[in-house]
Amino acid sequence: MPGVRRVWLVRHGESTWNERGLVQGQQTLPVLTAAGLRQASRCAASLLGEPVRAVYSSDLRRALETAAPIARALGLDVRHEPRLRERALGAAEGTPSALLAPERSGIAAGRVIDADAAPDGGETVRQLYERATTCASELLSAHEGDEIVLVCHGGVIRVLLAWLDAVPPCDMAWPEIANAVPIVRSVATPVPTG
Repeated sequence: MPGVRRVWLVRHGESTWNERGLVQGQQTLPVLTAAGLRQASRCAASLLGEPVRAVYSSDLRRALETAAPIARALGLDVRHEPRLRERALGAAEGTPSALLAPERSGIAAGRVIDADAAPDGGETVRQLYERATTCASELLSAHEGDEIVLVCHGGVIRVLLAWLDAVPPCDMAWPEIANAVPIVRSVATPVPTG
C-alpha cells in the first residue's frame, strides 16, 4: 500500500530586494533584511519536533540564510540544490516589479495567462515548472517515506503546489506566497511525475 508523507515548502524570508520592490529572479545580491532574519527564526521554531529527515535549499543567498536556522533547529545540514532557484527573469532582474508586464511575465490577476512568455534572457513558467518538478520528484523519491523541507522561492513554490495538485503550467493560479511561512503538503508514494 502506498505510503503518505509530508513535504514542507518554505519561501525565503523578506529580502532587501523584496523590501525595495525589485525583481529578484536568480540574482545573488539580495540578502535577508532584519525582518527576514526574524521570519526565518520563527519558521525554524515552528518546525521544531517535526519528523523532518532532510533540508534542501536553493543555492541563492536569501534562501540559504533562511534554511540555516531551520536546519540548526532540526539538527540537520542544509543541502544545496541549484534547481530550487527562483525563475530566471533575465533583463527584468533588478528592475521594479511593478514594471514587469504580463506579456513578459505570463502572469496577470493571480493566474498564469501565458506559460511560454518570458522576459528577454529569462525562463518561462513552463520551463520553471519542468525544472522545479523534476527536482522535487527526484528528492521525494530519494527520501521515500521521509519528510523533507524545501527552502526556495515564491515562483518555485507556486509551481510545486500546482504539480502536487496535477495542474499543468497553463492552468496555474499564481497566488501570494508569504515569506518564511511553511506550507505543508501530504505526498502519496509513488510521487507524481513532472
